[in-house]
Amino acid sequence: MKLKSLILLVLLTCMTFSLVAQDLTFEEYNPTSTLVVPGKIIKRAKFPFIDVHGHQYQMPTQDLTPVIAAMDTLNMGIMVNLSGRTGEDLIKSVANIDKNFPNRFVVFCNINFEGAGAEGWIEEKVAQLKADVKNGARGLKVYKSLGLRNKDVDGKRLAIDDARLNPIWKTCGELGIPVLIHAADPKSFWDDFDADNERWLELKIHPRRKRDADNPAPWEQIIQEQHNMFKAHPNTTFINAHMGWYANDLGKLATLLDDMPNMNVGIGAIIAELGRQPRFAKAFFIKYQDRILFGKDSWKPEEFPTYFRVLESADEYFPYHKKYHAFWPMYGLDLPDEVLKKVYYKNALRIVPGLDKNQFPD
Repeated sequence: MKLKSLILLVLLTCMTFSLVAQDLTFEEYNPTSTLVVPGKIIKRAKFPFIDVHGHQYQMPTQDLTPVIAAMDTLNMGIMVNLSGRTGEDLIKSVANIDKNFPNRFVVFCNINFEGAGAEGWIEEKVAQLKADVKNGARGLKVYKSLGLRNKDVDGKRLAIDDARLNPIWKTCGELGIPVLIHAADPKSFWDDFDADNERWLELKIHPRRKRDADNPAPWEQIIQEQHNMFKAHPNTTFINAHMGWYANDLGKLATLLDDMPNMNVGIGAIIAELGRQPRFAKAFFIKYQDRILFGKDSWKPEEFPTYFRVLESADEYFPYHKKYHAFWPMYGLDLPDEVLKKVYYKNALRIVPGLDKNQFPD
């Protein structure tokens, strides 16, 4: 009898362990692939590159030595720090660069758009923009707060194409500096939070990213405002961050590029979209090779190899570095060297003024 009880206990224990093992959430389920295919991690870019979408928030007082060490490991020639701020902060950042690592960093200035429309507001912002460029800013970075959070003098949402902002974009064209702009966020953030939403996992982990369909305006409206602004200022060069959130619809993005010759695109934070459509994306990169710039967005050196592998290799079915951004595997585009050079540095050298060309091959 005791033996039967012991056997029953063992069986119940095994069943319990089995049930526990199967009680996995989608967040936890992340199996190791058994597929064995050729390929390897690429830790260093094939050519020196310019990251046009970098962020170093403490640059005015920061010791840049560790950043340079990581940049050298990656083969990054120049980082464009989009978080240059304005006024004295920008002056201090430029001084830090010039003193310690000239020609390895440049900064873009920023504008606080709150209160637009107040008396003297636009004159003050244009004057500060001109002063920042005189003090070393190589471009203007516009954060997604414009179109999402910024309010005008009357407390209303400030649209990206608000006519009261026109002197800013016009001045950038006159000064010969590009405007790198991040508008909105992925459309899925505005879509229903259900099983059909491809960003379900990201929104579950980061619920504050979820928006109602009209919060603060429909996604399509905010994106259209951005395009209206591009078209209204054909003499100003724009870099549309994150491929304008159309990396998942390259056919539509191609139409936009054809329609707006002053618009270029950066690949920051959307490499996962490109890595799941290697043939279509490769054809797109070849066709629009003069309009695409390398950018990473967040400064996490360990994530750059995913970008290198997608752009440079012909590898198949390799993992992305964030499951909640992409639970699908990546494939390499195997871009031709001349296209790689344009994406990595030639386009940035043409668009961003004052970059040191000597550290890049012809």
